[in-house]
Amino acid sequence: MDRGSHGDRTDPALSERNPRVVSAVKLHRAAARRKAGLFLAEGANSVAAALDTERVDELFYSCAAAEREHELVATAAALGVRTTLVGDRAAAHLGETVTPPGLVAVCRILDRPPAEVLAPESITGRGPMLAVPVRIADPGNAGTLIRVADAVGADGVVLAGDSVDPHNGKCVRAAAGSLFHVPLARDRDVDAVLSALRERGITILATTARGEVDLDDADELLGGAGESGGTAWLFGNEAHGLDAAVAARADHRVRIPIHGRAESLNLAAAASICLYTNARVRHRLEQ
Repeated sequence: MDRGSHGDRTDPALSERNPRVVSAVKLHRAAARRKAGLFLAEGANSVAAALDTERVDELFYSCAAAEREHELVATAAALGVRTTLVGDRAAAHLGETVTPPGLVAVCRILDRPPAEVLAPESITGRGPMLAVPVRIADPGNAGTLIRVADAVGADGVVLAGDSVDPHNGKCVRAAAGSLFHVPLARDRDVDAVLSALRERGITILATTARGEVDLDDADELLGGAGESGGTAWLFGNEAHGLDAAVAARADHRVRIPIHGRAESLNLAAAASICLYTNARVRHRLEQ
């Protein structure tokens, strides 16, 4: 492991004033991420996933992290990734958590063109199952949704409208490595996303409290969609839900039955239930 050139372990740790550290710290800001085409992944889960997908340009680590995650740092060096020891103050600047893990990777951004995520040739199986959060604002919810999409085997996530940057540090941490596993696209034009889904024969399902289809009764619908062009689930903004005009453009509006006294479900919970139900139907039909 090196301090920038896979060299001598006696090289001093870089301080928070080192130009490379300063440049990396700037990636906490969205504008700097857009300009550089890079973002930061903090912690062992995210770093391991980034290494597995060969997205890492440089790995910064503290002495404590080297002891705790020796194998991970060694793996990065073996893959030819620049591995750089930093001091504790530099590690604190690079991290965003209260107790920084001292392990931060500089990664290339993950966005793909929307057409690539929606293209039938990029999907295997019975047709794509996609999550399409519309104007999602909270990075923690976005990261959780991406993690859920990964867990249930979704084929992609498309952030539609004016949405949070998925490379935001809180989103990356909430995704717990899944950001590197699920094809991801962004498009600020919601109408363009809906039109592209329809052109590809993908059934559009909007989650609304007053939907005409009960999720408990949707197995036949989900199975039929899987045999043709797949399904795309629209999830609304945390504060305002799904815009009525957007929901109206869906092929079906689906409600999640609530049997207890809760008034509603938050975005991440609703997405988990809908995507899991869709995956269950898909997997049953594939057997």
